[in-house]
Amino acid sequence: MNVAVLDDYLDVARACADWSRLPAGAMLQVFREPLVGEDVRARALAGFDVIVAMRERTAFPASLLERLPDLRLLVTTGMRNASIDLEACRRRGVTVCGTGAVGAPAAELTWALLLALLKRVPESDRALREGAWQTGLTQTVEGKRLGVVGLGKLGTQVARVGRAFGMEVVAWSPRLTAERAEAGGARLVDKHTLFSTSDVVTLHLVLGDGTRGVVGDAELRAMKRSAYLVNTSRAGLVDEAALLSALREERIAGAGLDVFSVEPLPRGHPLTTLPNTVLTPHLGYATRENFDVFYRDALEDILAWSTGQPIRALGTR
Repeated sequence: MNVAVLDDYLDVARACADWSRLPAGAMLQVFREPLVGEDVRARALAGFDVIVAMRERTAFPASLLERLPDLRLLVTTGMRNASIDLEACRRRGVTVCGTGAVGAPAAELTWALLLALLKRVPESDRALREGAWQTGLTQTVEGKRLGVVGLGKLGTQVARVGRAFGMEVVAWSPRLTAERAEAGGARLVDKHTLFSTSDVVTLHLVLGDGTRGVVGDAELRAMKRSAYLVNTSRAGLVDEAALLSALREERIAGAGLDVFSVEPLPRGHPLTTLPNTVLTPHLGYATRENFDVFYRDALEDILAWSTGQPIRALGTR
């Protein structure tokens, strides 16, 4: 058995699980650097029976799967991965399994970004290190309106923290009802009202055909000049070109972003040059606790599959 673990940027996969439990003779290879481009991926992954993918860092469309004839098991961390073509896996007899996860760390990071924006944490830290003192006023969170786009598990957690801070919380998503909004600690409003009246808009939708580009030029133009956008969900929810224009022209006050259209974000990307952004390198799920569960469960998936009894299978059997 040849096992590949992909996109271990921080070199933690080997320490997060006891890989010595793999069947006798199994070979484990951990890839730290991203495999950029389908040709590179096809060459690097040829000959592997088992691949462990970290979330959606590496895509597995049908075209790539066709070039991996030895692949029999594909494990994704988490129980959902839009970057894997499950139907193509089913056709090729590739079993796809997922893993558990811990808590809702992306919701926690949402608040880290939101508070960093309103409290000017990055600017103040830089100024203080350079010998300056109190270079600008911060803002109070209490009393502001928080607009939550998507009120599922993560959005609900963000909304409840907002209420604890004394914010007025409103919410919208394509199928959200007033009753579900209230249960999630928010008040349902229409999309335009949310974007035009919120002081902070935070995104927590699943990316799909109906939500891709849900925040475009019209939504950004509706926002107040004093408002902020926070996205710890998926980059595809936002028209990145429209966001860059809004930030450059200061039509919104700023943005806190953990997800990007190209990851890892290239050096010199326009977003990194703007003073009104707070950026993190897709850390929403990257916690020690989460990775311990990811890799522990991935190993369990491999062991169960090797005995002919796969667990946590995702729509391929």
